[in-house]
Amino acid sequence: MRARIVIYVLTFIALAGCGKIGPQLPHRIGESPEADSAELALLELNQQMAIAAEKQLLQYVQAQDEPYAVYEVDTWMHIIDRGDENAPTPQPNEEWTIAMRTYNMDGQLLVDSEGTYRIRKQELPIAVDINIKELHRGGKARLVVPWYAAYGMKGTEDIPPYENLIIDIELK
Repeated sequence: MRARIVIYVLTFIALAGCGKIGPQLPHRIGESPEADSAELALLELNQQMAIAAEKQLLQYVQAQDEPYAVYEVDTWMHIIDRGDENAPTPQPNEEWTIAMRTYNMDGQLLVDSEGTYRIRKQELPIAVDINIKELHRGGKARLVVPWYAAYGMKGTEDIPPYENLIIDIELK
């Protein structure tokens, strides 16, 4: 099983490196990005941090006994239970009750919450908002999320900026 996961991971790395575009900054109309060296420096730094995040996530999933697969926005996910497969999956604009336990990569619990969220309305971290469609009511999963698909450069009151996260979710 572990050998199969390693093969998937190596295949992903080979494919991910082909033409991948990291985080970017917008430029002002009429100006090329080269016009502002501070923007270029920030762009380069963000790209380096995104690469470092992906390496950290890969190391984490390789050390786990559970099978993980890469889903959208470079998020690794282990589906613990898909839930009631006769029930619908979350769709954009729907309200769902979701329990989330958010940890840093060292396993320290940062936030334990449950609330009602509208899907695809920027009320959830991007990785959760997009990948939750894989679950049905009662479904549970563990997501390993890069900072740029979680709380980004700003973070929150409880989550530092640029923090890669482990997020356990359950659809209620």
